[in-house]
Amino acid sequence: MTWLAVAIGGAIGAMGRFAVTAYTFPLLANRFPLGTLTVNVLGSLLMGVCYVLIIEKSVLSPEWRNLLMTGFLGAFTTFSTFALDAVTLWQNGHGQLALIYIAISVCACVLAVAVGIECTLRLV
Repeated sequence: MTWLAVAIGGAIGAMGRFAVTAYTFPLLANRFPLGTLTVNVLGSLLMGVCYVLIIEKSVLSPEWRNLLMTGFLGAFTTFSTFALDAVTLWQNGHGQLALIYIAISVCACVLAVAVGIECTLRLV
């Protein structure tokens, strides 16, 4: 059932991301990634809400974590998980480590995309 919950949530999240990025802001798509920014911010907001409702307050049963947090939000945006990890480090008294994690994550991921593009362009 866990795998099914993640799969269903992931399918819905992926379709949601596509809908937001493809249909909500098509005029700005080539100028500024507003659709991506929107899903990342919205996904981060929803990750915080789910974290409180499922993990901290147990308003929803732990089984919802797989469907909502791992599946839906994982497919809607992985940025929400990154944001939760950074906030958790900060709240646990590891502010400096949180800032290091943020800087490394953003820089390394941007660099990885650039390297991937460059290497692929040279190979293809």
